[in-house]
Amino acid sequence: MTAWRRLRDWTEAGVWPRLHVALLSGLRRAGLLDLDDCSMDGPYVRPLKGGIMSAPHLPTTPAPDRSTTPLGARPRD
Repeated sequence: MTAWRRLRDWTEAGVWPRLHVALLSGLRRAGLLDLDDCSMDGPYVRPLKGGIMSAPHLPTTPAPDRSTTPLGARPRD
């Protein structure tokens, strides 16, 4: 079995979320998890109190090519 198949199987079986929970639980029990100085970042986290946008978000996809059809031109039937 290849590593990719194991990764796929474990992902489908829900291993990663359970592993994450087990790791955090173990760290909390051992007193090794301190969330006082943590932060969250990501586009899915809503900014509290309105937040500000530091810079405009530029698209990451290429712009479509411009049309080479002259304006007002109509396709012939």
